[in-house]
Amino acid sequence: MTSLPWSTDTLFVRTHFADEEAWRALAVAVGTPSEDGFLANLHVVDDPAHHDLTPARVAALATGHRLVVVADRTAMTAPDLPLLVLHRGGAGWEELRVVAEELWSIENNISLANMGWEEFTGNADDDGVFRGF
Repeated sequence: MTSLPWSTDTLFVRTHFADEEAWRALAVAVGTPSEDGFLANLHVVDDPAHHDLTPARVAALATGHRLVVVADRTAMTAPDLPLLVLHRGGAGWEELRVVAEELWSIENNISLANMGWEEFTGNADDDGVFRGF
């Protein structure tokens, strides 16, 4: 049985291990500050034991966390690197995809309670991906 670590930062869990080059590109994308210098506060979990974990399983292992970012197969194979963000709301875990360069916006604002989850889901494109305001 695998587990996830506790951190005061948002967990960034890798679940797809078939492409190291894609993982490095994704890491660079989320590790590059925005034009205004904002950056997501992430605790990277890069462990092959988490290979192919489902979003439900990641959520179940994320004890004590309200927000978890998942680098899954879709995030590493789609052109705009749409990461899966899991948010623990009042009715359980909710999902939203976000392009890598906008991850800071969701992570910073949800973590600091500056904005609500609905503000991001309500601004997602028709394909369910948040690409910014």
